[in-house]
Amino acid sequence: MISFLIAVVLLVLGYLLYSKVVERILRIDPSRPTPAVAHPDGVDYVPMKPWRIYLIQFLNIAGVGPICGAIMGAQFGTASFIWIVFGCIFAGAVHDFISGFISLRQDGASLPEIHGKYLGNAMKQVMRGFTVILMILVGAVFVNTPAVLLHDNFTPNWNVFIWVAIIFAYYLIATLLPIDKLIGRLYPVFGFLLLGMAVAIVVAFVVYKPEMPEVWQGLHNAHPDAEHNPIFPMMFISIACGAISGFHATQSPLMARCMTNERQARPIFYGAMITEGVVALIWAAAATIFYHDPILAQKTMDDGHPLGGNAMVGVIANEWFHPVIATICILGVISAAVTSGDTALRSARLIVADFMHVDQKPIAKRLLVALPVFVIAAALLVFSLVDKTGFDYIWRYFSWANQVLATVTLWAASVFLRRSAKGLWYMISYIPALFMTMVTASFIFVAEKEGFGSLMPRWLGYSLGGIVTAATGTVFMLLSRGRKKKENVNQ
Repeated sequence: MISFLIAVVLLVLGYLLYSKVVERILRIDPSRPTPAVAHPDGVDYVPMKPWRIYLIQFLNIAGVGPICGAIMGAQFGTASFIWIVFGCIFAGAVHDFISGFISLRQDGASLPEIHGKYLGNAMKQVMRGFTVILMILVGAVFVNTPAVLLHDNFTPNWNVFIWVAIIFAYYLIATLLPIDKLIGRLYPVFGFLLLGMAVAIVVAFVVYKPEMPEVWQGLHNAHPDAEHNPIFPMMFISIACGAISGFHATQSPLMARCMTNERQARPIFYGAMITEGVVALIWAAAATIFYHDPILAQKTMDDGHPLGGNAMVGVIANEWFHPVIATICILGVISAAVTSGDTALRSARLIVADFMHVDQKPIAKRLLVALPVFVIAAALLVFSLVDKTGFDYIWRYFSWANQVLATVTLWAASVFLRRSAKGLWYMISYIPALFMTMVTASFIFVAEKEGFGSLMPRWLGYSLGGIVTAATGTVFMLLSRGRKKKENVNQ
């Protein structure tokens, strides 16, 4: 329990101290008009109160990733605590803050447009398609999760596709309506529900006083299939949204279009990520207790295989809580999934609209852009429900694609800081970018099911990952230095 408490304190200190360092580097200007103030359109550029934007941002980014991802990451042991804390403070929150700030400064630009400005037009075209694909994967995953949880826990006699249809219909409505009509009104309520769920688990820690392994007892790999799942890079891919997530940067422009002052950027972008880190830490701690306890561990297995994150939510809630509280916890997870799925598809609509230069004020044009996105998401969703292994495949590729997007965004942030910040301050994103490049590249060469790990020895996989990382870092230093010299000459 001491490790858990120290981890929470470190996350809070990260917000109180390190976020101010990042804010100072970015040179926030409270007098500068924000996009929502400069040209509100009543659809996407809508001024809203800061506390409401914070809760919406928190729910947008806090899908099932910091819950299911943290649970799956906890299988590796207490090393998950370290990654959640330091990954969140120095990588994830920095990633969210800088990408959100850039969007705020560039009229609420979508993420691919940011990539294009700082990484070149070719990268912009690639990341447009890549980001839309990721948003569709998120939409499919975040329909599957709430539909299955609702079916298994509340209406087992229903056909699961009834819930799928209901959730999809809601997603379509939320995607098409102005952001303040549905999302702006419902999400604060869902936000309090999600935070209440996390508080309930902390109360369970106090009441039951379960034995929780400490970090200093060892960081050995506790995964039930440790031989085929090394901590690096597998844990860093599993715990995506709880430490760093490229999906977050796709959501930040939605909120950048609603803010009324640049000073709101730190609590909304950096603060929401720290809050998500706390939620991920709570679920990782709860799962670690279950995996560590010999009696409780029996409830985490099914025919010799560890339960997935969705199933573990029900196991933890029903084991510790009264049925009413357990229901609230499960509903909190459902709300987290639903409120990320709809904004993911909304982001896909905006990215496609920006790319095709389609005016989004007429609802007919919004529908025209949204329908193809929904059709593809529906096809993937059917596959994930009909094929028993379908969801696992979609989740794994979603997680990897999510971290790749975060890596590319960190490189764009590094170029931005290299051009605008003095001295070596660009290192606050450059070092995380290097680390995440090593994670995502190594995964392809080391993972046996998703990558090429079964075709080569692991040492070779790590070596290739290191070569890719070193090459990427070198290219960045050469190109960004040349560009900065050119800009200085033109000034």
